[in-house]
Amino acid sequence: VEHAVSSPADVARVPYLFAPPNEAAERWFSERMALVAPFAREHGIPVQAWSAFGMDGVVWLTGTENGVLMAMDEPEAFGRLVDIVAATDYARTELALSSPDVDLIVQRGWYSSTDFWSPSLFNRYVLPHLSELAALVHRNGRKLGYVMTTGVQTLGPRLVDTGVDLLYFVDPVQDGVSLQWAAETLAERMTLVGGTNALSLGSGEPGRVRHEVRAAMEALAGTNRFILHPVDALFPDTPWEGVEALIAAWKECS
Repeated sequence: VEHAVSSPADVARVPYLFAPPNEAAERWFSERMALVAPFAREHGIPVQAWSAFGMDGVVWLTGTENGVLMAMDEPEAFGRLVDIVAATDYARTELALSSPDVDLIVQRGWYSSTDFWSPSLFNRYVLPHLSELAALVHRNGRKLGYVMTTGVQTLGPRLVDTGVDLLYFVDPVQDGVSLQWAAETLAERMTLVGGTNALSLGSGEPGRVRHEVRAAMEALAGTNRFILHPVDALFPDTPWEGVEALIAAWKECS
């Protein structure tokens, strides 16, 4: 009927809805890691904990338009909401870091890009909490990943300066990111994930996939901080032929 936060008055209720892990959540995490950790150690696979929601959590609570308008018209209430989400993110991250088998902490940021927020609003509401999260992660000897699929050329340098170690994603298709720019500006201090798009894999055009993979490898492979990955993911309807085309193109470049 309406979003959980439809007016500034609703912000006071959010801590009862969006709260740090309780005993049941801690028990679930412990049981989950008991399954994940032995498998990861046996196969040499890094373990990610997607523990922070950031502006994704805010937009889920407010809705897109209402969230953007609240940030501009009711900045005090919006700031309290962001603080609540960030505090819960921090607590969940502390829980994730309590396991020595978690290698990478990830914060979702699909709804933190320039599709939603101006750089000034991003600086005000995202970066301070992200900086605190990065400090927590680094104190515990782990790495911090961040998801941003659009606006990377505008906001990516801010993420590097804040302490993000890995960026999901650099997307030359939907975001139009210059991969050469990414190599020169970001890759020296940040691992980059992406280079091609799931739309390309689903296009039925192996030549398109081959072209994108070759361009990505030529621009970024030499940095030794690049993970080839279709943005955002392999979806249930991604044709396997597209995946095979991706693998074949990667082998041609290796």
